[in-house]
Amino acid sequence: MKKKIFNWIELDRSALEHNIQQFRNLIGTKRKLLAMVKANAYGHGMFEVAGIACNSGVDWLGVQSVEEGISLRREGFECPILVVGYIPLDDLEKAVKNDLRITVYNPESIDKLGKVCRKLGKKAFLHLKVETGTYRQGVEKRDVLPFADRVRRDPQLVLEGVSSHFANIEDTTDHTYARRQLHNYHSIIQNLKEHKINILVKHFSCSAAAILFSETHFDMARIGIGIYGLWPSKETYLSCLQQDQQPLSLKPVLSWKARIAQLKKVPKGAMIGYGCTYKTGRESLLAVVPVGYYDGYPRNLSNPSYVLVNGERAPLRGRVAMNFLVADVTDISGVRLEDKVVLIGKSGDDTISADSLAGWQGTINYEAVTRINPFIPRIVV
Repeated sequence: MKKKIFNWIELDRSALEHNIQQFRNLIGTKRKLLAMVKANAYGHGMFEVAGIACNSGVDWLGVQSVEEGISLRREGFECPILVVGYIPLDDLEKAVKNDLRITVYNPESIDKLGKVCRKLGKKAFLHLKVETGTYRQGVEKRDVLPFADRVRRDPQLVLEGVSSHFANIEDTTDHTYARRQLHNYHSIIQNLKEHKINILVKHFSCSAAAILFSETHFDMARIGIGIYGLWPSKETYLSCLQQDQQPLSLKPVLSWKARIAQLKKVPKGAMIGYGCTYKTGRESLLAVVPVGYYDGYPRNLSNPSYVLVNGERAPLRGRVAMNFLVADVTDISGVRLEDKVVLIGKSGDDTISADSLAGWQGTINYEAVTRINPFIPRIVV
């Protein structure tokens, strides 16, 4: 008999495959499609998502750290893996050994990579990140040529790609700043071309850029939030409509579920949970659910939010604790011990989306899903 799990994430395989195909149709077959699986695949489960993605036409995987890249290699993933974050100088040898593509923007990294590659007798494939207006990672325009020449002088180093990242393409319907960044990127690429520096993989687009501006697709599109069936923002969706574009059909991949660990009848006037922040106004039936802020359910949603039980809304009562929350199921008929509770997803005719959960706490869907504890089991359905 299969053991019941009391707190788990379900991943809809068909939804993920569908979303990947939507972006493949968007960028075409001649360009590479990179799926960002950093941060535990935005909370969805890195290995589970990477496995489905690589079997669904994704060409590259993107990670934040060398540790994430090595983990994928150990699981048998052989496709190109690009590390978009900083790799400490002492970890560059691990990156080269594991055939990871390396994002560079510090001269110290270039010097160390040269020594590492000569020691290992291997080449390293580098992606130069250029500054176009985000002012985070990246090489300033005036320094790009000297930096590229520094790479070219070492025969063990291959300048495979040039990348950048948009600062303000999701949070607005005015894309003036994004177009300015795109102009800066074009200028840098043209300058490299004029100096006979050929770049095989030019990549700039995130999900929003790929959806809104086909000119950002270049040689490869880096898709993150979109493959998980979540829109980068309401503004991105609205921009599609304003540009007379047909919005992509994106299907949420993640559902978050739990089970009732206790049903408890409490009298009118009972004070619920830490701090006595909720007082019952009537005799109530409460469901204790083994999910708390340790699991990634926000503490600031104590009292104002709800979960779904048997297709009905069960409002939270009292504070979300480290490992528990309490929901009021007084008005829901037929509730039993170990019934399912939906925190994100569909139950009956009702749905709690990641966007809803994010909206309740004044944040974005990225944070709502990414903060889900990686130790919670991910189950592909």
